[in-house]
Amino acid sequence: MGEIDVYWDPLPTVRMSAGELFASGDPSASDFRMPMPREYLLGKWEERNWRNVPGPFYGALTDNCWTGRLVAPAHILYDDEQHGMEFVYRQPRNEADTYKVLYAAVNDPYAGYACDGDDHWTPESVRSWWADRRRLVEWIDRAATRWLASERPDEREIVEGLTAYRQYVEGELETHLKGYIFWLDQRRNPLAGEDLPGLV
Repeated sequence: MGEIDVYWDPLPTVRMSAGELFASGDPSASDFRMPMPREYLLGKWEERNWRNVPGPFYGALTDNCWTGRLVAPAHILYDDEQHGMEFVYRQPRNEADTYKVLYAAVNDPYAGYACDGDDHWTPESVRSWWADRRRLVEWIDRAATRWLASERPDEREIVEGLTAYRQYVEGELETHLKGYIFWLDQRRNPLAGEDLPGLV
């Protein structure tokens, strides 16, 4: 009986990332050797942005220069109430995604990202976050309306990420959070035939 892949743990990749060469894929940017995670993943749980999706990665008091989406557009967004601080709207699901999120974190001069969410999230707090998702969707809609009307291309580009986040909340996120709750409780993926925990 095999495991069901409903959660992917990025922390082994984070631990092995120091010294690894990150190829940005941008011809104008040089490749980059990743520093030790403890040197730049210094965000504080108490300062995290409430928009972060539950999981190990989160953005707290980050810079507001909007660099995260340049490398990790499928994972990073910016808020519009705390001066454009960055947050994680989709946790990485493989090594390549993890390196993109780590590179976004390396480029934050305030070192405001962290990956110790597993030490803080509980099944109850994940369920509480999910129960409050209407607040999140309402914010997404307000921010998208505001930025869609902007004359700035970078602000209009954020609408793509906001649309992706809304679709994620209304689609796969529920299953991913059930898998994450299982992971928090068991520190493994469920076996075939095992029930996932509920979100209510």
